[in-house]
Amino acid sequence: MSAYDAIVIGSGPAGITAALYLARSGCSVLLCEQLTPGGQILQTAELENYPGFPKGIKGYELADLFTAHLEGLTVARSSAAVQEVSGHAGAFVVKTAQETFTAKVVLVCTGAHHRRLGVTGESWMQGKGVSYCALCDGNFFRGLPVAVVGGGNSALEESLYLAKLASKVYVIHRRDAFRGARIYLDKLEAMPDKIEIVRSSTVTALHGENALEGVTVTNVTTGEERRLDVQGLFIYVGFEPGTSFLPAAVERDAQGFLVTDTEMRTSVPGIFAAGDVRAKLCRQVITAAGDGATAAQAAFVFLEQLHA
Repeated sequence: MSAYDAIVIGSGPAGITAALYLARSGCSVLLCEQLTPGGQILQTAELENYPGFPKGIKGYELADLFTAHLEGLTVARSSAAVQEVSGHAGAFVVKTAQETFTAKVVLVCTGAHHRRLGVTGESWMQGKGVSYCALCDGNFFRGLPVAVVGGGNSALEESLYLAKLASKVYVIHRRDAFRGARIYLDKLEAMPDKIEIVRSSTVTALHGENALEGVTVTNVTTGEERRLDVQGLFIYVGFEPGTSFLPAAVERDAQGFLVTDTEMRTSVPGIFAAGDVRAKLCRQVITAAGDGATAAQAAFVFLEQLHA
């Protein structure tokens, strides 16, 4: 059973930054990631608000740069899914699908996955017109009408991306006002020939036998129904945190996100959380990286106290 000072679970911006800081501090580190390093930024066409790249940078390019920063550092890797974390500070046990490790501290940087709409047929239609990643699947709908559901930055950003590919984009939001940044909404509203904003409406039905052929949207105020003949539906209605492997003793908020203090400490000593997995106001690449740095520094101080 391999032992480490710290095990970092997840290799998005938060996890990579945490591993970077811990390795540079001389800690033995295991970085667990069952998918490709980079996290949610791999599903982002282009970032326009990450400092240092005033002309923007593609999501996969930034992910590659984050990953490259670990080159030359001693960071062990595991590509197996983490199934369980147990034990206590100084003696945590991290069980994966293939192996079991021990660590003195654990840093949870698992981010969050897309929340589903919950409409009948959604799961069956995934891959047949329903998608949660415009960057991954947008090209399949080149020249075809699509719809995007959501009112935050992700929905608006991906609507702009899809407008470059699709014949028309319907942006469906259950409220009249959007949560996303005004700069994105201004760009959408400046393209009335390509983008139609459908406010105060929800998707209530999916149509199609072998693939998506349309959706029914219902106005939440009037109850009026309308069918949109779209062949793609991209869903951005929030996220659910990846925390199922953690003990119940780790405090969560009402949505299941991990509650931390300003030093990224959870309610269980020795377990830290950083990035989109924790309860916070702003979920952006820059805040995830900042969380990762803070969590690593707090974990390093905790390790020093264990050794004292």
